[in-house]
Amino acid sequence: MAFTERSAATRTAILAAARKLLIERGYEAMTIRAVATMVGVDPSMVMRYYGSKAGLFSAAVDVDLRLGVVERPPRERLGELLVRHFLARWEGDLSDDVLIMLLRSASTNPMAAERMREVFETQIAAFVATVTGAADAAHRAGLVSSQVLGLALTRYVLRFPPMADADMETLVRDVGPVVQHYLVGDPLP
Repeated sequence: MAFTERSAATRTAILAAARKLLIERGYEAMTIRAVATMVGVDPSMVMRYYGSKAGLFSAAVDVDLRLGVVERPPRERLGELLVRHFLARWEGDLSDDVLIMLLRSASTNPMAAERMREVFETQIAAFVATVTGAADAAHRAGLVSSQVLGLALTRYVLRFPPMADADMETLVRDVGPVVQHYLVGDPLP
């Protein structure tokens, strides 16, 4: 195996170990030494690639909401498809435990909160601006985010029975119209 291939494999293993520790035990447990031990490398190798614990955290929680794969439906179905997409990101074929970990951590960890803000600014707000063309797209994106993050919090983190027990189609039916209104409804005063 060539040096660059080994290097890429080591970087991938380090990120996988960091994510595993973050998801299972949280930010405090994701130390440079713990990650290095899991991978079987010297801690200096982790530092070489990521510079610090903050750098490793940032790389480990690089979240792509994959909004580019959201089908461009008729305007009247935007809310439904966006809710379905987010549910798939959390539990379907596109699932990603890092999203749930970020949601859990954002209220107590400033770096996780900052990462969530970055995801909002670079992905959600941009998506809403693209699909709606609305002058108040950032405000609408904030409303959409409050709805989908609230759904995620009650379903996956707090596990409120009505939300945790509901099937995907029920949630799409019930939450989709609210998101639809936030996306294309009359602007708020």
